[in-house]
Amino acid sequence: MCISKKICPVPFDQQPLNEYFALKESKFFSWSICDKKTYFLTICYLSITLFISLYPIIFFLILKKQNLMKYFIIDSLFVNIILILIFLRLYLGWSYVTKRLLSATIFYEESGWYDGQIWIKTAESLIQDRLIGLYELVPFLQRIKYTGFFFIIFLFFDIVVFYLL
Repeated sequence: MCISKKICPVPFDQQPLNEYFALKESKFFSWSICDKKTYFLTICYLSITLFISLYPIIFFLILKKQNLMKYFIIDSLFVNIILILIFLRLYLGWSYVTKRLLSATIFYEESGWYDGQIWIKTAESLIQDRLIGLYELVPFLQRIKYTGFFFIIFLFFDIVVFYLL
């Protein structure tokens, strides 16, 4: 859904609507805006896969004779750190696009020689972009943020349990 060059001087790849569609089609970002069931199943699959794949590495790296429960807690710590980084990346990517969709002005570069320009959106494109940003992206952005906070809380819980063992 490209805006014509007469109406919008912003290059195709830098138009907020096209950035939104590019993120929506990418493998890394697309699962985060699926329905709730797919979203939580993907998180579960990702968590279980990380947990299973990291456990042997942690087991062989820590050669001390420790409690088996400590290995699980350390594995859970690493899984939570990786998941927090994933959700941080998701949040930053979607929030950037949301900010550009909601903004009345667009900063862009035509040639890449740091000759930044600012384009003021037309009323029609501003309304369209804000509708997409507010009603499609903001709820998903909130869900990503709350999921990331959940894993941060779980990380602190793992740290407390690790030191209590």
